[in-house]
Amino acid sequence: MQFWFEFASTYSYPAAMRVESLARQHQVPLQWKAFLLGPIFQAQGWSDSPFKLFPVQGRYMWRDLERICADLKLPFRRPSQFPRNGVLAARIVCRFEAEPWLPDFVRTVFHANFAEDRDIASPQVISDCLQSLGQSGMAVIEEAQSPTSKAQLRTQTEQAVALGMFGAPTFLVGDELFWGNDRLEAALAWSGRSIQMGC
Repeated sequence: MQFWFEFASTYSYPAAMRVESLARQHQVPLQWKAFLLGPIFQAQGWSDSPFKLFPVQGRYMWRDLERICADLKLPFRRPSQFPRNGVLAARIVCRFEAEPWLPDFVRTVFHANFAEDRDIASPQVISDCLQSLGQSGMAVIEEAQSPTSKAQLRTQTEQAVALGMFGAPTFLVGDELFWGNDRLEAALAWSGRSIQMGC
């Protein structure tokens, strides 16, 4: 199963914090796929997050996220800036996707944004996240800023569009898309069924 997420995405936060443990319980292999929602929203004629463009929907989303985090016992602090720019962190995910520390990095960045209200667009904040995992923050960031890494994120975002994704989080199982944090369990069940059938 592929887990496609955006660091600015509110519902990607609870999904990122629980997807790995649930996938392990279901014995489902997991891939972490960062992409950018900005180009997808722009293609739909939106200049900003729909949660800002449609205030009623935005008010509902923040309260819904509070309830979800409370149920999951996840710390939550509404970001003072929304949406935040997660491009640097997403480039790191694309460049270092195979590294064993990658899932912890993803969770650490989401925690910084949605539990600590830290600016994840800041290289210093991202460096702090990496340092907390025993990585050389500035070295990783320098590599993530390379033309190759930038191209990887662009390509991955284009792939998300080609696959029909329109929001985050999205779970991809074979050709099947499951959109939203609340569809994680359904995606895992479908993935388990696919594994049993040998697909």
